[in-house]
Amino acid sequence: ETTTGGRALKFYTSVRIDIRRIGTIKDAAGAVGNRVRARVVKNKIAPPFRDGEFDIMFDSGISYEGDLIDLGVGCEVVEKSGAWLNYGNIRLGQGREKAKQYLVENKELCEELENKILAAKGLVDKN
Repeated sequence: ETTTGGRALKFYTSVRIDIRRIGTIKDAAGAVGNRVRARVVKNKIAPPFRDGEFDIMFDSGISYEGDLIDLGVGCEVVEKSGAWLNYGNIRLGQGREKAKQYLVENKELCEELENKILAAKGLVDKN
């Protein structure tokens, strides 16, 4: 791996993040975004070698709704059965992109889902 500035950048930087495309998000019209994996290669201020995956949409940037769906499935707030994604008795959609679009259109449901995920992770302030 070659970085600009020779080898000095590897020593001087405090944080280096390696971002690689792992997939393309396609629509009927063509490619609309990329699924990427970010790996912290160097970190002087926190533990290094952490990984993360997220969607970068060409029109809006990092997909907040996509992250909510991934976190919801991970902590079992969102149920995945086949291609369908369900939140309680609400069907979010068939496939990840349809579920993301449903959350974009229903902001109050998006906020409720965020609060449930934070509660499941133990990150809600109990005041």
